[in-house]
Amino acid sequence: MSTLQGQRAWITGAGSGIGAGSARALAEAGAEVILSGRRRDPLEQVADEVRAAGGRATVEPLDTADGDAVADAAGRIGRVDILVASAGLNVPERALGTLSRAGWDKVVDVNLNGVFYPVHAVLPGMRAQGGGSLILISSWAGRYATRLTGAAYNATKRAVLALSESVNEEEGGHGIRSTVIMPGEVATDILKTRPVPPSEEQMARMLQIEDLARTVRFVAETPAHVCLNEILVSPTWNRFYRGFD
Repeated sequence: MSTLQGQRAWITGAGSGIGAGSARALAEAGAEVILSGRRRDPLEQVADEVRAAGGRATVEPLDTADGDAVADAAGRIGRVDILVASAGLNVPERALGTLSRAGWDKVVDVNLNGVFYPVHAVLPGMRAQGGGSLILISSWAGRYATRLTGAAYNATKRAVLALSESVNEEEGGHGIRSTVIMPGEVATDILKTRPVPPSEEQMARMLQIEDLARTVRFVAETPAHVCLNEILVSPTWNRFYRGFD
């Protein structure tokens, strides 16, 4: 079903994980997808997969933590109907006793600035065209701070909630809506940066990339007069409840 035919979706963090899955799902729904991330090769691979399935994809490599680069890319891309801000990372040394200032800055640059810059870049065009949809990928840690995810990650992911609320408060009158998605554990490569990475058996019980991709598509397909402000989603086998031992 081409429910998003004629729409253009810009996905950051599109070379892997939730971003790549979202790109495939939105393209399957008929959207033209523009894929951004720091490394061209993974983006080209995702673009090839989209095209092989009959979709339309272009690649726009950039570092979302570079505000000027994001603004320049937005100018080249032009119209954006859907923005999926999915770029994110964490550092291994995340407890306050071991977190460095450089580690803090790295997480803030990608997880917060790297969300704000694309949002800021697309808002003028969305205002001019009378609408648009922002889908911001936060985390379970954005709602419930945990020692496992650490201070920098917790702080940035909670800040994304506040950013999304601000968009809906200020821009809803322009037809712009923002949804923040807060997934619990998702089986992606970011888990490999944990001090104790999960086992393959544990990852099989987690949310999968396809689960989040379906969620992103659902949000994008929601009628323009509906704003899904927040979605908090977790695995049924939720280790934040059950424990990590």
